[in-house]
Amino acid sequence: MAKIWIEAYGCSASFADSEMISGLAVNGGHTLTNNSSEADLCVVVTCSVKDATANKMIHRIKTLKSKPLVVAGCLPKAEPTTVAKVSNNASMMGPHSIGKTLQVINSTLRGTRSVMLQDTDITKVGLPKVRLNSAVGIIEIASGCMSECTFCQTKLAKGDLQSYRLGDIVRQVKQDVEDGCKEIWLTSTDNGCYGFDIGTTLPELINTVAQIPKDFRIRVGMMNPMYMSRIKNTIVDAYANNPKVYRFIHIPVQSGSDQVLHQMKRGHTSQTFKEIASKIRNKFKRFTISTDVIVGFPTETPQDFEDTLQLLQSTKPDIVNLSRYSQRPGTEAATWKQLDDQEIKRRSKIATDVITKISHQNNQGWIGWSGPVLFNEKIQQQQQQNQQQQESKEHVIRGRNFAYKPIFIDDKSNEYSATDAATTANTTIPAIEIGQIHNVEIIDATPHSLVGRIIE
Repeated sequence: MAKIWIEAYGCSASFADSEMISGLAVNGGHTLTNNSSEADLCVVVTCSVKDATANKMIHRIKTLKSKPLVVAGCLPKAEPTTVAKVSNNASMMGPHSIGKTLQVINSTLRGTRSVMLQDTDITKVGLPKVRLNSAVGIIEIASGCMSECTFCQTKLAKGDLQSYRLGDIVRQVKQDVEDGCKEIWLTSTDNGCYGFDIGTTLPELINTVAQIPKDFRIRVGMMNPMYMSRIKNTIVDAYANNPKVYRFIHIPVQSGSDQVLHQMKRGHTSQTFKEIASKIRNKFKRFTISTDVIVGFPTETPQDFEDTLQLLQSTKPDIVNLSRYSQRPGTEAATWKQLDDQEIKRRSKIATDVITKISHQNNQGWIGWSGPVLFNEKIQQQQQQNQQQQESKEHVIRGRNFAYKPIFIDDKSNEYSATDAATTANTTIPAIEIGQIHNVEIIDATPHSLVGRIIE
């Protein structure tokens, strides 16, 4: 039996996969180690959505390949030749072959390279897990999607929509809650089209999960705007009728230009996003809207970019995940004439400034709010000290309120400078434990988080 090191990157589905790989490894008699140097075998669960991410994955493969190595996740499925070039001895396992984990690990330990990229898993619900966070249960409700976006490599890795049965998901939620999870993440490639292939919908799933008679909260993952028109009324009702559900929605618009959206094959217009955002703002006094934006798409003109900025300024999303367009192998847009890198960087800088201003203004509107906060995550950070420039590691505990706003607490003086809390060293909170709920008053805000004090 071997010591296994497992690390994961990318979306919550990748982290869910890593939890299942860990669970299967432990059930098979192996043990998990706390660092790669002690391991007999390493597993890296990869993401390949962007060039920068893919390059990081390649670097990690190079770093870990001196030992028996399994490369899992999206990169080996979408780009198996890339993985093989970096490490021709590494075994590979796709997002839908998690059930083959033990077979791949044991084969690799014996010195035999194993490649399991076939879609062999009907469902991932119910597989054993070793959780990364004892307070959070990450549950994949589906895999794949119904989209054909010209820029996205995810479809190459995860294929067409495959929704998991509602009853199986509910049983998994019940198990996670019984195990002590205070927060349930419902995640997939695209939650918005969940159930379309099996005769159900995301709102029906939310309503059913919310009826489980335990004290926990539900975070609903990303849903693309193109399918929101089918469920936009029932999804808003599901949020309104179920207080367990975080008032948080992630709807990636990607561009404010209808021309660019058409060439991206997004299947929606900028007006679709505006209508959804308006409906939510009119229904709820406080609600966190998150979106994704790509700048520098090959066909994006200066006017298209201006349309994106105008969309952001008119809808004022709380969170914008901004990406510079990058060519991903196998995608349609990768074959088109590309924009100049310097122009993409220029647009990215302009958009970042706009986004930072909007998010800071939105967060300042929370100053003075008070209410319960679930502390659900420890964030490891590194700081450099004095002239020796030695790295030290600290953990900051982060909480979330009903709108899933990230909140940090000063454990000593309750005085806090208006810097980004996630990168401030003096915030370790020994008195607060993961999974606890405390009443908090918001006293300050940064562009990325809220700052509070315990008022109990």
